[in-house]
Amino acid sequence: MKKILTFFILLAITFTACKKFEDLEKDPNRPGEVPPSLIFTSVLRGTVYDPWSAEQRWNQFWCSNYAYYDDQEYDWMRTYFNYLKLNDVKQMVAEAERIGLPEVNAYSALAKFFKAYYFIDMSMRLGDLPLTEALQGLDNIAPKYNTQKEVFLQSLTWLEEANSDLQLLIDNNDKILAGDFMLGNDLVRWQKVVNTFKLRTLIALSKKESDADLNIKQLFADVVGNPGKYPVMLSLDDNLSFVFNNSTDKYPLNPDNYGFTATRNNMSATYLNTLVLLRDPRTFIVAEPALKKLEEGYTAADYEAYVGASSGESLDDMSAKMLAGEYSAINKAKYYGTYTGEPAIQIGYIELCFNIAEAISRGWISGNAEEFYKNGIQASWTFHGVNVLANWEDYYAQSVVAYKGDNAEGLNQILTQKYLGFFQNSGWEAYYNNRRTGVPEFLTGVGTGNSGRIAKRWMYPQSEPDYNTDNNNDALMNQFGSETDDINAEMWLIK
Repeated sequence: MKKILTFFILLAITFTACKKFEDLEKDPNRPGEVPPSLIFTSVLRGTVYDPWSAEQRWNQFWCSNYAYYDDQEYDWMRTYFNYLKLNDVKQMVAEAERIGLPEVNAYSALAKFFKAYYFIDMSMRLGDLPLTEALQGLDNIAPKYNTQKEVFLQSLTWLEEANSDLQLLIDNNDKILAGDFMLGNDLVRWQKVVNTFKLRTLIALSKKESDADLNIKQLFADVVGNPGKYPVMLSLDDNLSFVFNNSTDKYPLNPDNYGFTATRNNMSATYLNTLVLLRDPRTFIVAEPALKKLEEGYTAADYEAYVGASSGESLDDMSAKMLAGEYSAINKAKYYGTYTGEPAIQIGYIELCFNIAEAISRGWISGNAEEFYKNGIQASWTFHGVNVLANWEDYYAQSVVAYKGDNAEGLNQILTQKYLGFFQNSGWEAYYNNRRTGVPEFLTGVGTGNSGRIAKRWMYPQSEPDYNTDNNNDALMNQFGSETDDINAEMWLIK
């Protein structure tokens, strides 16, 4: 019996010894390989900015009047990096290669777009970033920083390559893509997104229009002037949008949270009072009349009944005035009425129209700025459910709305209407455009904190001064002439 037992013990030891260490260290409860489509879904979900978020308060579209929930202060601290998502992008390409897809495939093409998107997203918040030496894992745990200019140059290169790769795949009818919950795996629509985003990126560089290395005027003209090579969005149907549902992804304002937040938020003056000034029918869609104005004899059909609160007002004053009926609430029937709400535009046709109008107004390209200005307003109206045919003639007859030409006044109109078109969509773009142009004037005061200033950037994640100290200090010194990570310092992009 002992001999038999010894035999089986030796057999087990021999069997175990024959197995490789790599096999033993694998966790059988975690997948070692995943389809690229699954990673694509995660990467795409990471691009989404929700409506009615903190970003939209700092865009000055709405206000919190209840300190327990939030405030309007620009006393920003540290932000986050996107390197985990960029690692996912890298792995998505590797998994596409593993399953035998050719070197140029839908996942590799869109990976170039995602790299540009995520790096620009970080740089717009921070400035200089690790790029060339990033994503090397343990091979380089303290990567050097690239300048913001280098980040944008590389991102523009990726966008150019993404467009070319997508065109090749479309021409060859090689459209293998899965996991796309936004555009239905349609590479034709994705190519429009890539080039529309490229125009956004170039407009963001407007203060660098004389930089020969960037050559932004020519790049912008190349896209707009050659729609066969660089197709862009042609309507709201081309939007890159996140669609909410009744279960896993509910609209941020919905019947479940009505009792908690419906009366503790209100409309911002920067947004709502501009609509009122322009006698814009979006007023009646997005807001409710102030109760005190109704008591004074105005009706819900009167623009004078709609009043937004200054983001600079103290929370105590704002709360008291809201309780007294002096300010307009969010349109509760519209925004709290369902779980699905409106799609959350991430990159859209409305913005594209105004970007082209701005480029024409600035003299970058030839064309009719007024046409794109009108198209942008009408597209925004359509998105919000305004009847364009019934309202447009009277609206555009107003001198304050009719385009004043390719001059400073006309550019101000374009930028103002672009701001209105960003309402509750496109993440930080309303703030970024204000930071770049000063339009519209953001309201400040005790309620916005930061000594009455609108912050210009965020501080780097704590991991940088903790573990990448020298490179982080060098980046701060090179950008701002000091090792102080200052939220009010001006990054290269806006100098």
